Amino acid sequence: MTQSIRIFAIALCTILIAGCSSRNPSQSSNPAAPGFDVAGSDAKAIEIADRVMQALGGRQAWDQTGYLVWRFFGKRLHVWDKQAGLDRIEYSTPEGDAIVLVVNVDDATGRAWKNGKEVTDAAELAELLKGGRETWINDSYWMFMPWKLKDSGVTLKYVDESDTLDGRPADMLELTFKGVGVTPQNKYHVWVARDTNLVAQWAYFADASDPEPKFTVPWDNWKPYGSIMLSDQRGEGRSHTDLGVYKRVPGGVFTSPEPIDRTKWEK
Repeated sequence: MTQSIRIFAIALCTILIAGCSSRNPSQSSNPAAPGFDVAGSDAKAIEIADRVMQALGGRQAWDQTGYLVWRFFGKRLHVWDKQAGLDRIEYSTPEGDAIVLVVNVDDATGRAWKNGKEVTDAAELAELLKGGRETWINDSYWMFMPWKLKDSGVTLKYVDESDTLDGRPADMLELTFKGVGVTPQNKYHVWVARDTNLVAQWAYFADASDPEPKFTVPWDNWKPYGSIMLSDQRGEGRSHTDLGVYKRVPGGVFTSPEPIDRTKWEK
């Protein structure tokens, strides 16, 4: 799914709801995406994934979310139109060029601007948009992975009971992939904290056969944004910034490279 850090989601209506009624959510309230490996996944792992979804705010809240904003570790700014499948990405190249992309995350079509001027060269545009889609795959997984435990191409296994690095009791799940993303050979171990049913930690394996992960980092600072929960901290000083969830944004966000002003956006 992702590459190693590029070298490489509610409100809990109340805390009581998250801690009690989320214990046994019905799978019908969180159906698997087409292509999820039901036969190869464990029933216990699927049950835990459904608890996670409810603790995050529930499948309906996630499905109805309109626009999500985050800056990937303080670098690339994303404005994701979740319903339309478009992502606006803003970043600067090592050479100092200001890039704005609007990418269809399904087919890598869209538009690009460099230093405010639209890119019209077909080869350059295709390269920018391909890179933009791959960036979205990577950055969105680092931001929204807990919402994607029953995604297309995922096989979900229960590993064991395992405390997190900070000593919290948790259930460890394993995610492997078939024919999805940029790096389907990856594997993840995901710790679901028993006290909250939220993801508390993950470990990344560059290859599913690797005996040890490349890294293990926490998912900290869970907070409600609109009707869903998001976590912005990944340990070692790494934090996503500029988080926001919105119902409506101006149309120009996805048609112009002009700077965006979120102060008037509808939450």
